[in-house]
Amino acid sequence: MKPLTEQEIRAAFVNCSKGEAKRLSVPRDLAERPWGDLDFFGWRDAQAPERAYLATEVDGRLVALVLRAPGVSPWQTRRSMCSMCMTVHSGGVSLMVATKPGRAGRRGNSVGAYICSDLACSLYVRGKKDAGVGARLPESLTLEEKVRRTVTHLTRFVAKVTE
Repeated sequence: MKPLTEQEIRAAFVNCSKGEAKRLSVPRDLAERPWGDLDFFGWRDAQAPERAYLATEVDGRLVALVLRAPGVSPWQTRRSMCSMCMTVHSGGVSLMVATKPGRAGRRGNSVGAYICSDLACSLYVRGKKDAGVGARLPESLTLEEKVRRTVTHLTRFVAKVTE
């Protein structure tokens, strides 16, 4: 993924108002992110722990989504699999819900997916971040195929939100 600026990210939100996009919390360390290893940029809001955001390129256009997510519970031990990157976590997967844009969203329509709570799917797939023993199940896929699968899952999720 190419490095993003705060302005690019704020302008890309499709499921919130321009005013909300202007007020939401964007990380200040954008220049230090491992952009070359990211298929999408995702983060949790430190000021509002039940909010998360992701930005990705779809068909050459940057699209960003506001997500609702439950708080991360340190005591949770149930193992779950991320539907994007297929990483298994103990307590590290959350149901992330995106409100649909426009009239559908105002009527309460939304789309959800189980995603790594820290939104670091790209780093787990590439082995740059460790989710612990048994997190990455043995597969015969190459790294490129795993990355492609993650991007495909993410693209489908974004398409369901924006359709």
